Amino acid sequence: MSNDPPLQLKPRLAISVDQAQVIVRHAIPHAAVQDVIELHGGEIGTVLEIAVTDSPACVLKAYPASLQWKMAKEIYVLGLLRDVNVVVPSVLFADDTRSVIDHNYVLMTKLDGAVLGRREAALTASQLFDIYAEMGAALRRINDVTLDSFGYIGPSGVWTAYPSNHAYMSAQFDKKLKEFCTLGGDPALAERLRRDLAGREHLFDAAASPSLCHYDFHAGNILVTSQSEPRLSGIVDFENATSGDPLMDIAKAIYYFTPEDAPKRDGLLAGYGEIERPDWQETLDLYRVYCTLELWCWMAQIGKREALARLSNELANARCDGGVRLGPVWIQDSHLGLAVIQAWDEPIRFD
Repeated sequence: MSNDPPLQLKPRLAISVDQAQVIVRHAIPHAAVQDVIELHGGEIGTVLEIAVTDSPACVLKAYPASLQWKMAKEIYVLGLLRDVNVVVPSVLFADDTRSVIDHNYVLMTKLDGAVLGRREAALTASQLFDIYAEMGAALRRINDVTLDSFGYIGPSGVWTAYPSNHAYMSAQFDKKLKEFCTLGGDPALAERLRRDLAGREHLFDAAASPSLCHYDFHAGNILVTSQSEPRLSGIVDFENATSGDPLMDIAKAIYYFTPEDAPKRDGLLAGYGEIERPDWQETLDLYRVYCTLELWCWMAQIGKREALARLSNELANARCDGGVRLGPVWIQDSHLGLAVIQAWDEPIRFD
């Protein structure tokens, strides 16, 4: 088991009105800052709303010391979506000099709406189906953006290029299984997963070309209209994007759905549209195993070991070899829940 301390993520960051004024004037020269408010979100970066006079509010996102490079990555990915019919933030200004604050940061437009995760409990099954159908259609448009190679996206493109999805995902499974053992996972379980995977790797071959994948497409990163019928108003947090198989994006998007979340799953898939792939449902099951393995490693890295037993149980019950897969172990604890989904990000490169 690794004795390394948990990875330190969200920077403890307080920005004064005067500092915010210096930052905002790079993008809006005559604006006067009124207030700086921390927004609740994931555990990777600190996200602040900056209210200004005579102009829409801005959002400042600062990145932790261990992940400063994610600033450039997020700018790169947002650039890929510039001409795509999805509502995402626009970059107003970015700074890696650390001259105003001691972190890389990006200043973006603030999108209208409320976080979907905070509205879901009050929505009917029909409303959930409709909003997730909108999300599915938007995810399809994101996945329609193609790149030159498979792999994890870094500050200026794919970091380590793989010629095929098979090569990329085989390398990823191998990497995560090694991390699993290093971080204290059961070596016998890791070996069984390797054997199971060997009989299903051909499913990776059906992804012929690399697609842009949000790879963190959940209710915490979706904005919807604040009143009455929810409608999709924006998508945020592209810092974990990959160039890969669109089914991987779908698999992670539905990872946390419980049996009671059928309207969400059905809506997402209906909005996404026909998947013209053989064995696509079996492929989603295989990617679910990877998502569970990846999440186990992430929770171990950030010190949330209380989640590991149930994730190990899900891995033990998972089947990659075409056998009967037992039901997943859902993470529903109040201290995990959406906060865990928002915290789930990759601290290091996927190469």
